[in-house]
Amino acid sequence: MQFNEDAELDTSQIDDQRGGGGGGGIGGRVAVGGGGLSVVGLIIYFLLSQFAGGGGGGIQIPSGFGDVGQNQQVDSSALRDKCKTGADANREDDCRAVAFINSIQAYWSDQFARSGNTYKAVKTNFFQGGVNTGCGSATSAAGPFYCPADSEVYIDLAFFQELKTTFGATGGPFVEAYVLAHEYGHHVQNLLGTSSRVKEGTGPTSDSVRLELQADCYAGAWANHATTTPTASGKPLITGVTDEDVNAALDAASRIGDDYIQKNLGGGKVDTTQFSHGSSAQRQKWYRTGYESGDPAKCGTFDTNNLG
Repeated sequence: MQFNEDAELDTSQIDDQRGGGGGGGIGGRVAVGGGGLSVVGLIIYFLLSQFAGGGGGGIQIPSGFGDVGQNQQVDSSALRDKCKTGADANREDDCRAVAFINSIQAYWSDQFARSGNTYKAVKTNFFQGGVNTGCGSATSAAGPFYCPADSEVYIDLAFFQELKTTFGATGGPFVEAYVLAHEYGHHVQNLLGTSSRVKEGTGPTSDSVRLELQADCYAGAWANHATTTPTASGKPLITGVTDEDVNAALDAASRIGDDYIQKNLGGGKVDTTQFSHGSSAQRQKWYRTGYESGDPAKCGTFDTNNLG
């Protein structure tokens, strides 16, 4: 896939907390607290259970990490100077993320307007190592996540490399788009009141699984419209999404299913009672449902007994 080189980027949708506008690797390992919704959050349960003595009843957050991200500062000037058009998104990784975020939010703004509602655009925070949020402190180990308490998305862009090296995903630009669109799917759920109705619990048909699968479906619905959604400049940012792009996103979805993570990163045993995000097959099914239909109304994971 490519970006329209003449289309303008809007970096006002980003708070860059990396320091100097870029660089750096993955920091310490501590889970998100306070209800953050993450595309790969379940891995925290297994890593902490294995290395920090966590019990089987839920995520145990280690103490002593209260200062994670305390000294963070927002300085988006370097990003603003670097990321001006789609041509920059074709060259620079962080500009590519800006372009995806612009497109995703433009799509949801249009969808809400069609139904007589108003979409509230929110920021994505680029951070490095650790960050403070309305949902608590987090490190890069949490993966990208949406915080309902402050209605913002958080991501260490180094996660995309970890998707390949740790999870074995094929990778590629449209994988990055899938991850970001999933997190904005959680924002949509928050705006619609879906998130507030979710009951706590785990399991293959739990509300948490249904919420995550719906966010996958919403990501697929955006992907269907990615090449036709104009942004503020009046032009679509994304051109020429291929089958290879979509297959890469589906591959990533399979690598962050609960069963794949449990089997390959959590000790080898699959325990469906601890599912919180859905199996690999389910995540692929619902992303594909959104992509093939292009209709968020088809993402009725709370309306079906058969999640796939």
